[in-house]
Amino acid sequence: MASVDHRTAATRPATADTLAELLRSLSAAGDRGVHHDDHFVCWSEHLTESARRGNALRAHLPADAPPHVGVLMENTAEFSLLLGAAALGAFVLVGLNTTRRGAALATDIATADCQIVLTHRPTRHLLDELDPESLDGVRVLDVDGIEYAGMLVDIDCREPDFGPISPDDLMMLIFTSGTTGDPKAVRCTQRKFAASGRMLADRFGIDHTDVVYLSMPMFHSNAVIAGWSVALAGGASVVVRQRFSASGFLPDVRRYGVTFANYVGKPLHYILATPPSPDDADNSLRIMYGNEASATDRERFAARFGCRVVDGFGSTEGGVAITRTPDTPPSALGPLRPPTAIVDPETGTPVSVGEVGEIVNASGPGLFSGYYDDEAATADRMRGGVYHTGDLGWVDDAGYLHFAGRLGDWLRVDGENLGTSPIERILLRHPQIEQAAVYGVPVEIGDEIEAVLVVSDDLDPERFADFLTAQPDLGPKQWPHRVRFVGEMPTTATHKIVKRALREGDPEPQWRRVGRAYHRCRS
Repeated sequence: MASVDHRTAATRPATADTLAELLRSLSAAGDRGVHHDDHFVCWSEHLTESARRGNALRAHLPADAPPHVGVLMENTAEFSLLLGAAALGAFVLVGLNTTRRGAALATDIATADCQIVLTHRPTRHLLDELDPESLDGVRVLDVDGIEYAGMLVDIDCREPDFGPISPDDLMMLIFTSGTTGDPKAVRCTQRKFAASGRMLADRFGIDHTDVVYLSMPMFHSNAVIAGWSVALAGGASVVVRQRFSASGFLPDVRRYGVTFANYVGKPLHYILATPPSPDDADNSLRIMYGNEASATDRERFAARFGCRVVDGFGSTEGGVAITRTPDTPPSALGPLRPPTAIVDPETGTPVSVGEVGEIVNASGPGLFSGYYDDEAATADRMRGGVYHTGDLGWVDDAGYLHFAGRLGDWLRVDGENLGTSPIERILLRHPQIEQAAVYGVPVEIGDEIEAVLVVSDDLDPERFADFLTAQPDLGPKQWPHRVRFVGEMPTTATHKIVKRALREGDPEPQWRRVGRAYHRCRS
């Protein structure tokens, strides 16, 4: 573990409940800050420049409307400065997903009550493609442009004072990924970021000697909660990568001395696909932290790059947190501990060991503060005073919790409830299968299981059946009834597979199962 500089730690509030406190604690830090390409801004200057942007943008926000500023940008140092301005209470930052297009993007802007939308050169065209009427009343500013630069000239760079900042103050709106339904704007408070940042910094011993790597999109909760906030809480530096690059990962780690990086989805898999080198483990990386990586990828990544890989469980909403322990089996999320529980989604009663149910927080909302301007969705998430994740899980005989997919992925086969995630994990053991998505196709009674696969080479139906037969943990009802092959999966900006896009207009599969044999039904 890196050593602690007691002088630096003493200036940082040990129980800071807001990001504003964490940012202010670095006001004298001239040796650490934010790196982006060849540019560097120390935390001291970062605080000043965040205040400048807060004062400038607040002056252009209407007094009779929510002070919401949409940021439609890839990762840059400017994005970090804007996060700082939001942390100081100047406005609520709305993270706009750069993979959204057309009417969907316009809907997000309207849903979040954006008064100003900030773009830069790589994303400006996304607004040009919208119906002008959909942006009626919304001011659009290009942070690379002359108008924005002019707004910052002669602006007071003292910290803005918009009243006391409370832990429960809204700081950011972050849209859910929308993998199983339309994205919703999650209310993210100062407390959510500060508490998560402090917890992770303490857990991994992050201090002033560390360098945190951000390559996941900063409009998403993973980058802000598991990266940017961690750096603030630990007094560490940050490296901002404009967009994730598998081939650029290790060179960046070595160039900047990265010690901590976060991920969500498939990045570990993509990095492992790059050509290996005998000196891959010769690097500064200590911790790779994230979620949704396979057990195989975690083990291979740790061995190849000489670091510790920790895969957690969480969501943008923040209602449930499950912590992996050293003795947690590779396939499990961690031990099931109150107030987390597994219940029947319909009755709310606890399920038996080995039975699939919904993961809930039985004590209440956790760090969930509701969805913005959507009381119905908030009430549904908190029905009965219990926070419902919408995620499925099951508990083994030793008390460890296993992920089983999303509630929308619930399968009913021959009268038995099944989750999709265990089936996907088994399919990914096949050396030719690179990606797998499993979901149910409704039939007269229950569902048929469809597996959509991305493969490296042509798969033989007979050998595929032999592979399934050889898997000791694949039950007879978990065999896919239908198999479809695609060249690539539809994914979100955080590399999550969008199953609803696969379901829409679902064509006939290439293979169908009869008994324990697969037959080609189309080429």
